[in-house]
Amino acid sequence: MNMHATGFIDTARWAGKAYISDWQASSAGTIDVSDPSNGNILASVGLCGPTDIARAAKEAKDAQKAWAKALASERAAILNKAADLLEQNGDELASWIIRETGSIHAKAMIEIEHGALFIRHAASLATQPMGIFLSGMDERTNYARRVPHGVVGVISPFNFPLVLSVRSIAAALALGNSVVHKPDPRTPISGGIIIARIFEEAGLPRGVLHVVPGGADAGEALCSDPNVAMISFTGSAGGGAKVGEICGRHLKRVQLELGGKNALIILDDADLDIAASNAAWGTFLHQGQICMATGLILVDERIEQDLTERLVAKANRLPAGDPSTGQVALGPIISDAQVQNIQKIVDDAVAKGAKLLAGGTHDRRFYAATVLSGVKPGMLAFEEEIFGPVACIASFKSDSEAVELANSSDYGLAAGVISGNMARAMAIGDQLNVGQLHINDQTVNGGPYAPFGGRGKSGNGTRVGGPADIEEFTQWQWVSVKPTATPYPF
Repeated sequence: MNMHATGFIDTARWAGKAYISDWQASSAGTIDVSDPSNGNILASVGLCGPTDIARAAKEAKDAQKAWAKALASERAAILNKAADLLEQNGDELASWIIRETGSIHAKAMIEIEHGALFIRHAASLATQPMGIFLSGMDERTNYARRVPHGVVGVISPFNFPLVLSVRSIAAALALGNSVVHKPDPRTPISGGIIIARIFEEAGLPRGVLHVVPGGADAGEALCSDPNVAMISFTGSAGGGAKVGEICGRHLKRVQLELGGKNALIILDDADLDIAASNAAWGTFLHQGQICMATGLILVDERIEQDLTERLVAKANRLPAGDPSTGQVALGPIISDAQVQNIQKIVDDAVAKGAKLLAGGTHDRRFYAATVLSGVKPGMLAFEEEIFGPVACIASFKSDSEAVELANSSDYGLAAGVISGNMARAMAIGDQLNVGQLHINDQTVNGGPYAPFGGRGKSGNGTRVGGPADIEEFTQWQWVSVKPTATPYPF
């Protein structure tokens, strides 16, 4: 049943348990974690419900003040040690990511590498200046300082569970918050157990981090718990809307990083081989199960046929199968329901006049790399986030039409523009309503040093990463100091 009885992960330590200050049984029983490639059970973890959330939030609040008072250098040292442990055990940990999430090896190693980078970036935040002096109207001294919120709740998705969890957890911890983290119950090991283990071994004080795998009831409890000051959520637009509603009702700060229908605009002066390579990578990486995936390929009609032929050839050379074999480019889709949703979108496009030029079929959860041409507004493939390996090609006649098509989406996460003329590409990019713009690159880009997030249905204008972390995970406090108290007229 278990992949590793010993080793850094050491299933005996946590099997059937959650991390509420330490490894212990949870109130809602256990949940089996399965390999989406074959359904094999990998391990079981503790399933947490509202009772566990309340307990974790209370213990996190009790531990937070001492953690915030720790020297910034001490917090940074613990985070850097956690990053070291992630890297040192990368091969073992990547094997869990491959099995649990259906990742190919290269994608799993990206999670290890980027996860460590996010933690090291967070460590650097701990020692940044956290205040400014202010002008005043009298003799007092005025300054403003950034202070932690208190307890931060983190809710993360299944697709890049390690990176999309640790980017918020590490920043929150570095800046003096404690954290209650609810990973997706389908990927609680990659998105939770690994993180608990590296911080446990790095010496994080008891009670500062809790990992509580659970379902919607646990997420709702986290959003409404009075001991939780902020929620950082990564997931679907529908899920984000519910989180935002609950947090608004309880007057909590909320950071939402949601989905995208990301356009890659390919101009007629682009190198077609390079452009096709970019389109394939942005569309098919991790089976398209990425919020930044290239969801719409907008191609100048003068090069549409040539670009489409190249993309079809690439799709036909990308085998789908069990990534643990190392012989595939695409792994499984996360669930049967998601496979059915992908098929529904493809069938809708064909029924409405799009041409299916590659793929469009699946063997169990292995969905073939798919290419649709002639995709138009009114088709689900044009308007909806697919979260599957489906290249949706639409043509345009002019640069202004390309902008209009890209901006017609309700989402606003990422966009790319590929052209032999950088000035022309940037002129188009400047008109796109997105949080992330990539000139001469595809849409799947991320890292610890850039403010990551979107607008519209892609988020609430908040950002994670780079200079945005201090802004998100702390708040201003104004302090005024008089040498002595003075009388007032009353």
